[in-house]
Amino acid sequence: MHQVYQDVLDNGLKVVTVEAPRLHATMLSVYVRVGSRHETVQDNGVSHFLEHLFFRGCERFPEGRRMNMRVEDAGGSLNGVTTRDHGYYYTPLHPQEVQVGIETLGAMLARPLLKELAVEREVILEEMLDEVDAAGRDIDLDNIAKRAAYGDHPLGMKIAGTEETVRGLTREAIAAHHQRFYVAKNLVLAAAGPLARGPMVELARVHFGDLPPGETATETPPPPWPAGPLLVDVRHDESQTDFRLAFPAPPETDPDFPALMVLRRILDDGLSSRLQVNVVERRGLAYSVGAGLDTYVDTGSFEVDVACAHAKVPAALEEVLRTLGELCESAVPEEELSRARRRFRIGFDFMLDSAADLAGWYGGTELFRPAPSFTERIGQVERVTAADVRRVARAMFRRRHLLVSAVGDLARPTRQKLERIVSEAKALAA
Repeated sequence: MHQVYQDVLDNGLKVVTVEAPRLHATMLSVYVRVGSRHETVQDNGVSHFLEHLFFRGCERFPEGRRMNMRVEDAGGSLNGVTTRDHGYYYTPLHPQEVQVGIETLGAMLARPLLKELAVEREVILEEMLDEVDAAGRDIDLDNIAKRAAYGDHPLGMKIAGTEETVRGLTREAIAAHHQRFYVAKNLVLAAAGPLARGPMVELARVHFGDLPPGETATETPPPPWPAGPLLVDVRHDESQTDFRLAFPAPPETDPDFPALMVLRRILDDGLSSRLQVNVVERRGLAYSVGAGLDTYVDTGSFEVDVACAHAKVPAALEEVLRTLGELCESAVPEEELSRARRRFRIGFDFMLDSAADLAGWYGGTELFRPAPSFTERIGQVERVTAADVRRVARAMFRRRHLLVSAVGDLARPTRQKLERIVSEAKALAA
């Protein structure tokens, strides 16, 4: 089993320690409440740019390569991720080398040198080429879907920014962003593995205790979900079309969220789940299909992604809509509901063997709200009924909520069929 502790340093930094003595590796993570959602049109991409610059060295470890080697020699591998509403920096470590990881992360995040901007700018511009075609049009399905859903709101902006904004970011702007958001009250330091709370808190105090307190970041409320049904498509010469259905979903704090998690598992949780069986196994309309939840502190979206041959897009979309409509019209059989609950419980059992999952569950969640225990979350799911699933499905899968984004080389007749199917969305409730 594991034991979870939360301590708060004098400067306001939260320290989450997950004692898991049976594990043989430690995961160290630092979570920060800043992402593209906290940017403007002018400085879009600054959070991601700053993430890159951290790895080029800091006052204590000026040479980035040697800084990374230091952690790698302790069994680790420094990495960082920027999302729309937060970022995180992490490394696995040998349990006896936790001090190396905390010391390095504390130094690089507190006092980065912000050097070699010209080189790193080119690296980021190269990275961004994955999201555009030869003409510079955005072909990243997630970018397109988020922009369609959230419009000019910061949630609709690209995480990496645009070529124009990335080229325009100055060292002064990046330094100001760092000074505003990389403060103690806006960070959570989490460690999971065979370690002890006392030494962990003391290491945090030594290497993060000098951070200025600052203030916790806040978010601009999301805009209303656009009135649908809507279709947004981008022409792109590829062998398949990727498309996404998106619906507004509640945040994790909503009482209906446990039922929403069960609903997602019923749709997509292995080869025997509904989307896989209906779209792939029975009709051969696609090879790739999946459902997911993208949640933020105050909103979320339920998404179904499909990749298939261009000509099959209308039929695949109709089958997905029919599958969603079934959940609105008919109660989920008890056997299917029990399987979803069981899979959920097993997933938590598997998390007990992962220091990364433990650190993410308790540390990443703590950035926005207190993390529920495994027992608490499993209990919430166990209480979900077939009536709950149907009620949540009927509230979410409505015609006026439907937003379809597509990227592919659709012939005119195929696109006309797609337009008609989206506009009618017969399987969804009015």
